[in-house]
Amino acid sequence: MSSIDIGIDDAHRQTIGEGLARLLADTYTLYLKTHNFHWNVKGPMFNTLHLMFETQYNELALAVDLIAERIRALGFPAPGSYRQFAELTSLREETGVPRAEEMIAQLVADQEAVVRTARSIFPVVDAANDEPTADLLTQRMQVHEKTAWMLRSLLE
Repeated sequence: MSSIDIGIDDAHRQTIGEGLARLLADTYTLYLKTHNFHWNVKGPMFNTLHLMFETQYNELALAVDLIAERIRALGFPAPGSYRQFAELTSLREETGVPRAEEMIAQLVADQEAVVRTARSIFPVVDAANDEPTADLLTQRMQVHEKTAWMLRSLLE
């Protein structure tokens, strides 16, 4: 394999790739949890939440691909197993079926956690002048912050 010469040194590329692997794990874990809640939500807000969760997990499914492809563009393998995601994620898995309000509260916390993970990568991205990753992180943070706000609004 030829070396990668995109203007980002190997150490920065590796640190960014590791950060993006954590972001990918958080995003995939959130995708799985949101899909689970879509299937299992019930109660008076069923229709609203069922449709909202579907929109959210579809967006997350597209996002995991973008994040994984950026990791690959930096020259590293993207994690892709449940075990790897479980080791890398900052999110707590939900194995039960909480009430709708608890589902919403968990998703708010998880959306915010994904934002924190994305934000934590910025110092090295900025230091490396890695604009494509900065753009990806900015877009992801905007989506997750807006989604957290919309979900939080349902609890007020």
